[in-house]
Amino acid sequence: QVQLVESGGGSVQAGGSLRLSCAASGNPDRSPCMAWFRQAPDNEREAVAVIDSDGSTNYADSVKGRFTISKDNADNTLYLQMNDLEPEDSAMYYCAADRWACTLISGSPSMVYLGYAYWGRGTQVTVSS
Repeated sequence: QVQLVESGGGSVQAGGSLRLSCAASGNPDRSPCMAWFRQAPDNEREAVAVIDSDGSTNYADSVKGRFTISKDNADNTLYLQMNDLEPEDSAMYYCAADRWACTLISGSPSMVYLGYAYWGRGTQVTVSS
């Protein structure tokens, strides 16, 4: 079993930055594929960024060039650096982890896979214009 706890959310103005963290405990070595998702009110949950055990990454088109996903294996923490934030980025952000390596589509971690085994409770990000 793996427990995921997100932190780092908050309120910022457009153009600002936030760094989200996701601390993994339990048996994090058994979660090689990790991702950040977000869900705004009345919207479906969507993948924002995914990272595989070999370090390969993939991003939603809406965040490419602004967000960076990374993982520190030494302290079992997943990060999401968010720069140049826009009001459209406002949402609850969730960390997710799976027992297997990421599903690949065209050689990159899938952005449509939703069957992650473990989920955090989320951290709220609000961006004002």
